[in-house]
Parts: sequence; C-alpha cells; structure tokens
Amino acid sequence: MNADKTEELKYTTSLNCTTDPYEAYLQMKAVYEQYSGHSFDSPKPKKGRAHVKTIHYIMSFADSENVTPELAFKIAKTLVIKAFGQDVQAVIAIHTDKSHVHAHFAINTYSLTGHKYNANMRSLHFVREKSNEVCRSFGVTPALNFEGEGRSISHYEWEQKQNGTSWKECIRNEIDDLLPTVNTVEELLAALERRRYTVNRGKYISVTAPGHKRAVRLKTLGVDYTEEALKARILWRAVGNIDELHFTNTEIEQAYIEVLGNVRILADERRKVPRKYDVNKPYGADNDLDCYRLSAQIAVMNWDRISSISDLKDRIIQLSAELKKEQEEYSAFLLEQERVQTLIEQSDYYFANTGRNDLTAEEYSRLQTYRTAVYENSIMTLADRILLKQQNEKLQRKISAMKEKLTKKRNKLVRYVDIRDTYERISKRDYVEELVAEEKRRREQEEQKRLQKAKKRKGSR
Repeated sequence: MNADKTEELKYTTSLNCTTDPYEAYLQMKAVYEQYSGHSFDSPKPKKGRAHVKTIHYIMSFADSENVTPELAFKIAKTLVIKAFGQDVQAVIAIHTDKSHVHAHFAINTYSLTGHKYNANMRSLHFVREKSNEVCRSFGVTPALNFEGEGRSISHYEWEQKQNGTSWKECIRNEIDDLLPTVNTVEELLAALERRRYTVNRGKYISVTAPGHKRAVRLKTLGVDYTEEALKARILWRAVGNIDELHFTNTEIEQAYIEVLGNVRILADERRKVPRKYDVNKPYGADNDLDCYRLSAQIAVMNWDRISSISDLKDRIIQLSAELKKEQEEYSAFLLEQERVQTLIEQSDYYFANTGRNDLTAEEYSRLQTYRTAVYENSIMTLADRILLKQQNEKLQRKISAMKEKLTKKRNKLVRYVDIRDTYERISKRDYVEELVAEEKRRREQEEQKRLQKAKKRKGSR
C-alpha cells in the first residue's frame, strides 16, 4: 500500500475488508481467529512450522505484453475472485514503480465461510492456471505459455507492412486534431479510443487504426509524435504571446534569443511561435517542436519573472517540496475516502441484515466481520450513517479540488525543469549547432527536391 508505487493509491482495492492496512488487518484477524482457533498475532515458533495467516502473491507482466496499470488492476481483481471465490478476504495493489507493471495481493487463509486456503505447489499451479484463463479473457497472452512465438507472418501481412504509410498518416492527423482538446497524453489516448482506435499502454504506447490488425508505436510516427514530444506539445500549448516584458537583457534571456535567432525565429518579438505541421512551411517538422518549446519557455520566464538560472533552480526546489507535501496529503485523503466508503457499505449491510434469522454461513460470517467495523467506528444510528455519507461527499469535493491544484503545480514544475534542462543544453554551445545543422539539412533537401522537379519538367518538354 505504498503511495509512491501505486500512483497515490489509485490502483488499490480490497475484497470483504477495508483497503486501509490497519483496519484490513483487524478484519482479517477476526475471521482467522473465528475459524482457526489460533491467535492471528502469535509469533513464529522457535521450532517447527508456524500457522500461515496470510498468503502473498505477486503477478508480473512482461514489458512486451503492453499491460497498462488499469488493465493489470482489472486482471488482478478478477483473478482473486476466480481463484479464491467471492468470500475471500484480500487486499490488492498494482505497483508501477518498475519498468514492468506487477500486482500484489494478500489473502486471508480463511474465507468468510471458513474455507481454508493452503499455500503449496499444487495450489500455486491452480492459481497459475486461473491466471492464464483470466489473462486470455482480457486479451493478454500468458507469459507462462509462450504461445505463438517463432511464427512467420503471412505474405498479406508483409504486404500490409510495406504499404502502411496511409494509415499511419491517418493516425497522425487524428492526433493533431485531438491535441488542442486534451490536457494530458492519457486524455489523448482515451479520445483516440472513443474514435475506435485500439491503444496499448505499456513501456511503449502503440495504436491500432480501426479496421487494421497491425499496431504502430507512437515513436515510429515521427519526432512530433513520441510520448515526450506529445507531452511537450500539450504542456506548452497554453503559453501565448507576451504583451508586457518584465525583464530584458538577462543572461538566461540572451541565451534563448541567440538560439531562436539562429533558427530564423524573430526573437525580438518575444512571442510564442505558432505550431506548424507542414514540412513545406518555413521551418520543418523535425525542428519546429524545438522552436515552439523555446519561444514558449521564454514567455513563461517573462510571465513568472524568472531572471536567472539560480532563481529558476530555487523555485524548482521549493515547488518540489510543496508538491511532495501536498501529494502525501492527497494520498491520505484518498485512503480516508476509501475507508469511509467501505464503512458505508459495511454499515449498510450490517443494519440491513442484523435482524435476520435465515442467514447463510457466509452471510453470518460477513455480518460478524462488519459488526466489528460498525462498533469500532461508533456507527450506532441512522443519523451516524447519514453523517458518514456527508463526510464521504465532503472528502470527494476536497479530493477533486486537491487533484486540480496538484495538476497545475505539476505542470508548472515540469515547465520549470524543462527550462532548466534546455538552458543547460544551450550553455554547452552545441544546442544552437544542432538546430542550425538541422535547418541547413532541411534547406538542402528542399533545394534538391526543387532541382529534381525542374529536371523532370525540362525532360518532359
């Protein structure tokens, strides 16, 4: 339940217990002690084997499988239910801190109905079989089976590869069309999916056009379509023209003006350069992102009155510290909301079933577990439950406001870091040369095309 590994607890859930670690422990303890006759807190004996109280499973996905955290979350929850049943007590978390997405889930060795789960090679084999079934149902090839490796592609598939330019251009056009309407790359991908494109989110993002079988990685569509470039295009999109200059002739500003001047951009206008996607326009697709980013960065420096690189670095340190503190607070509110929502569900179940005499063994066990939560949190009356729901609504509003505030601060930090890194590249004096060299190559290519067209016209005469 580490917030840093689960994207601020976004990918955590539980079954038949709360997601809060301590309360989940108390609820698992109650069920374990009811059926096992042993203490959940008993220490490991000095000799012999100890009683197993919980079983911890890890389910990893290879980079090549392109499994997103959202998909891993669905797979893990489905697997727990399929492998252990609806009455299992489990805490599930998806970790995204490694290059590969992986799921952790811990289950109580006793279910709400008293069924005992054993941890051995036979049970592990059973879980693996269920894992394969669930993966296939979600369109993921199980890593333990290695199906389909080594097969050659058909001639039709090869032919499609050779003639893939048109559908790639279609994807580029869709992305260009959607970029002004989104705030993040994830929103862009979701918008593509709404237009019936298939998106695989993994180490490398790939897109499949409607009616096509072959996916293409974004980075192969061109330098303007890599994930980094898309983030930059979205991040700097909102930066407009500067009507009033706050500073002039500072070291950092002069460095930018020199760079912009060397790539034919009128630096003395002090304004953002409009995006251009047509390679036949004044500057090409290979370097217009640099021009756009540089001119947008100088706009931000003027707006935020950043007069030196040391001032910029101080702001990055301060903003990073603020973000860390606020992210911790945000994670705490998310966990609290999860706890309150679970309490609402448990108290509703408890008060709806507390007077029944026809409870099944599972319903009775669930009722006993939820009674512990209800009494420990002093939820005794209808008024208490109404207050709990009001608390949940208040938490939702607070979380929504905090999320918006965090997004704005993160964007500002990313912009500041981008300016710092760009300035450091400029200071090495190779940045200008790279851009100028690229511009020269573009001009040479245009000149060659012009000469070739002239020769063709002359030959046709």
